Amino acid sequence: MSTYEDRLKALREQLRRDRLDGFVVPLTDEHMSEYVGAYAQRLAWLTGFQGSAGSAVVLPEEAAIFVDGRYTLQVREQVDGSHWQYQSVPQTSVAAWLGDNAGQGARIGYDPWLHTSAWVKQASAALAEKGASLVAVDTNPIDAVWPDRPEPSRAKLVVHQEQHAGRGAAAKRQDMADWLVAKKADAAILSALDSIAWTFNIRGQDVERTPVALAYAIVHADATADLYVAPEKIDEAVIKHLGNAVRVHDRAAFADALHALSGKAVVADPERAVAAIFDALESGGATVLPLRDPAVLPKAIKNEVEIAGHKAAQKRDGAALSRYLHWVSVEAPKGGVTELSAADRLRAFREDTGMLKDLSFDTISGAGPNGAVVHYRVEEKTNRPLEMDSLYLVDSGGQYVDGTTDITRTLAIGTPTAEMRRRFTLVLKGHIALARAIFPKGARGGQLDALARQYLWANGLDYAHGTGHGVGSFLSVHEGPQRIATFSGGDEPLQPGMILSNEPGYYKAGEYGIRIENLVLVVEKDIPGAEQPMLGFETLSFAPIDRNLVDLDVMDPAERAWLDAYHAQVLAIVGPQLDGEARAWLDRACAPL
Repeated sequence: MSTYEDRLKALREQLRRDRLDGFVVPLTDEHMSEYVGAYAQRLAWLTGFQGSAGSAVVLPEEAAIFVDGRYTLQVREQVDGSHWQYQSVPQTSVAAWLGDNAGQGARIGYDPWLHTSAWVKQASAALAEKGASLVAVDTNPIDAVWPDRPEPSRAKLVVHQEQHAGRGAAAKRQDMADWLVAKKADAAILSALDSIAWTFNIRGQDVERTPVALAYAIVHADATADLYVAPEKIDEAVIKHLGNAVRVHDRAAFADALHALSGKAVVADPERAVAAIFDALESGGATVLPLRDPAVLPKAIKNEVEIAGHKAAQKRDGAALSRYLHWVSVEAPKGGVTELSAADRLRAFREDTGMLKDLSFDTISGAGPNGAVVHYRVEEKTNRPLEMDSLYLVDSGGQYVDGTTDITRTLAIGTPTAEMRRRFTLVLKGHIALARAIFPKGARGGQLDALARQYLWANGLDYAHGTGHGVGSFLSVHEGPQRIATFSGGDEPLQPGMILSNEPGYYKAGEYGIRIENLVLVVEKDIPGAEQPMLGFETLSFAPIDRNLVDLDVMDPAERAWLDAYHAQVLAIVGPQLDGEARAWLDRACAPL
């Protein structure tokens, strides 16, 4: 099937054969992952959409694709509007759209391994008002019409050594067992891939950019566990590492194992475990306790070894990025540098460290108007040159065995306009305000988000994405539960040891994009006279911020002092790793304002 129109037609024909009047297509896998393996890229195969979040609904005569504000421009470039309606989340939802558009008595299919129970209830309720129903399918109809669908990865698991993890897998399982006993539970289901990787101190290669392995696990109140993974992915080193307390089974046996938990009190995470897991537990006679996956919070609170590893990864990554920024400053004005060639060169600088395992996500290399596409993914047909008198946005990161990095810089190629400089500086002021924030223990990211937006808001501007996300330790570059955002997900209390991004931005559609991102660590702050424990952020990412884009008239003395102090840190940390012309460039880039 060469065209997306053909694929949509084939799916509709399959739905007729399956006696379904519609089907819902999310961008996720059986683990509710954000980034998924090639075998699970059903939304991209059907629609052409290449973003990392979205969903679609196909009805006999209508079809709609749902994305949030990060992808408003991208979805229109990649998905044919003559076949798909564009819908914005959270202004609308799949459930609400189905309630408005499904026919009377319609049977709408869904794959219970790709949705949460909460979504199933919400969509079922919306359809019931139309006399329609949601129907769980045994076989995903897209798989039936996707002729060359890739097989799941067969890559081997690898041991994540304790020298990087900072805590042994047996100790982590014991902590979970103690928690289960306190909750009067017999077992917990782990289905999120990063939770399994963290709990068992294993990593994999089954998802590009995220070092996880396709697996499920059940952790019991006696600190033993059952791990479900394809047999060909396990070798003797992993078996020895897991030890006798971890029983290894074929991944295909997981569903039956859920039925076998009859009479047990079992924890399953409503946000991370799919509806099929809840259905199997309940139909098997287990009592389901809908609680958060017990790996989520301890995984987010990094231990001293993980923090030290992250700082080491940031040190080498900052040098790689600084070499790249110097290269751009020399080569881009000559002409001939494109988004693709620039992204390739940045990867080469990271590979030169000798420690890069993978990128932490596909580099966002956006020149001019492409920089305004928040989660832009460059490809041949969109590839633009870096042109004079324009802005270039590069958001990138690396996966190292000791840490995961994520950093964004916006660069002036040639001479920026006064508007570009002013709006860059408004974004920078917000970045600095968040970096300098002091807040009481128990504060949520949602309470801090406005600090980063305040100067944009005062000028009638804003950005349609969160300000900060959690980051894993040689794991997912987007990690919960902590976030800095005004919308859902920003309600987790921030705790020392959590790592987040600080990344306000501004995007002028069709012209340019601006984002400034560093990672920050939540730390305790000693405030003289404080009557309660206070927290703040320690900046972890080090690379120059483009001084050519700073409008000094817009910054106050304290903000200028912050930027000078930050650049002094960049010189101290990155400077010794550079020499020759790159070092001379860094000295200039970090000179006091």
